[in-house]
This record gives sequence, C-alpha cells and structure tokens, in this order.
Amino acid sequence: MDNSTSKNDEIVPKYNMNHGKRGKALIFNHKIFDENLDLSIRDGTDMDCKRLDQVLNKLDFHVTVYTDLCYKEIHTVMKKTSLENHEDMDCIAVAILSHGAEDAIYAKDTFYKLDDVSDLLTPDNCPTLANKPKLFFVQACRGDRVDKGIRSAFVDAVESKTNTSLTMPSQADFLIAYATSPDFVSFRNPRNGSWFIQTLCDVMEEQGYHLEIVRLLTLVNYRVARMFEPEYKSGVAKQMPCIETRLTRDLLLKPKCVVLEKCDC
Repeated sequence: MDNSTSKNDEIVPKYNMNHGKRGKALIFNHKIFDENLDLSIRDGTDMDCKRLDQVLNKLDFHVTVYTDLCYKEIHTVMKKTSLENHEDMDCIAVAILSHGAEDAIYAKDTFYKLDDVSDLLTPDNCPTLANKPKLFFVQACRGDRVDKGIRSAFVDAVESKTNTSLTMPSQADFLIAYATSPDFVSFRNPRNGSWFIQTLCDVMEEQGYHLEIVRLLTLVNYRVARMFEPEYKSGVAKQMPCIETRLTRDLLLKPKCVVLEKCDC
C-alpha cells in the first residue's frame, strides 16, 4: 500500500489556546515626534489606536496603550514585559503605529529596528512565552516607493500532550504583519485612520474567532489590495500588506471560556 499521500497530508498541529488568559496586547501609538526628526503629525492614528484597543479587548486580550514614547521607554516596557510570567497566557500581541523607513520604525525621538524590541520576547529572554505565538502588527511606511498598481484581465472565481524535549529555533513562533511591502509607503486617512489597521480591525471583528490567523491576515491583504484605489499626486496608488510568519502551528483565537456565577435561587 502506498502511504505517500498520508505522509504528504500531515496535519499541522495547533497552538494551545486553552490557558486561563489570552495574554497581553501592547499598543505603541505615535502621533507627534521631536522637532529634530522633521516628521509630520500622524493625524488619524488615534482612530486606529481606539479601534484596535476595542477589537483586541473583544478578542480577550488585556490591552495597554502607550502614547508617543521615546525609544528607551519602549525598550523598558518590552524588557519589563519579557520578565513577567506568561505561563497562564495563550500568546502576546504588539502593535506599533508610527512613521517608518527602510528597516526602521520611529519612536518619538529616534528610529529603531523591530528586532531591537521583538528579540526581547525570544525564549532565552522570555521563557514563559516559549512555544507561544508572538504577534506584531506594524502600521508604518517601509520606504518611499509608491505602488502604482497594474491592470489585470484575470478574474477570480468567486496539540499532542506528550512531554518530549525538543530544541526549537529562538526565532520560532513569531508573526509580523506589516502594513506594506518592503521599500513602499503605507497610507493613512487623517479622519478615518490607516487602510491596514482599519481593515485588520474589520476582519478581526468579523472573523477573529473563526479564521486561522494566517488566513485572517490573507483576507486583510485581499481587501487592502482590492478595495482601495485613491488618487495619489499624479496617479493611482495601491498598497500591499506583507505577512512574515515564523509560526510553527495553526493559530486560532477561539473564545475564552466564561465561568458563570451560580445563582442562589
């Protein structure tokens, strides 16, 4: 009997999402920057921050918002978080809303690399988050190129309980969802917020409990790529979000169980 089919159809295991708590969500919201950086005020970011706070709370995260922090303050928050006990938590989420450039994100006073803060959550720095998802959502430009888009004639058709010791890469179990592709700008409406964060919140509200996270973010990609087409300077502008995944299992943010009080009637 040929077993090649069954071997190729190996089922991807799922992350354990049955801990007592979902976990922390940190939102670093940047609107105003030091004058020496010569960066514009990010009007509309408060809309993103408020909406993201609401949606992550609905998905059972314990959300904390930080506004216009300097880099050392951001690093301190992340370092403190890495030293906390996350044993009874499913995962952690970090959202950064700011200006950005190639390989850089801006704090209030200077730029930094995402690795400068994300590496604080690796298993050697934060053992209680080992083998747990670490989710980053980054709303920032990644360069100054503008995607003009291209017309196309294509039309779419509508965990094991065994306690086995295993060495895993330190960079495993991270997922980073960027608002745009490397070298390109991302867009933000001064009144309504950014395309990426607002679409992410829409999809999370609709499908947050039902879609595996990579599929959920693929739907975000689909909507941002298809549904936005503003006039930008001399022509049309498009935006393509980018998912970088190092997850090793499927991740589904299923609802946390609610323990009801017994009545005395």
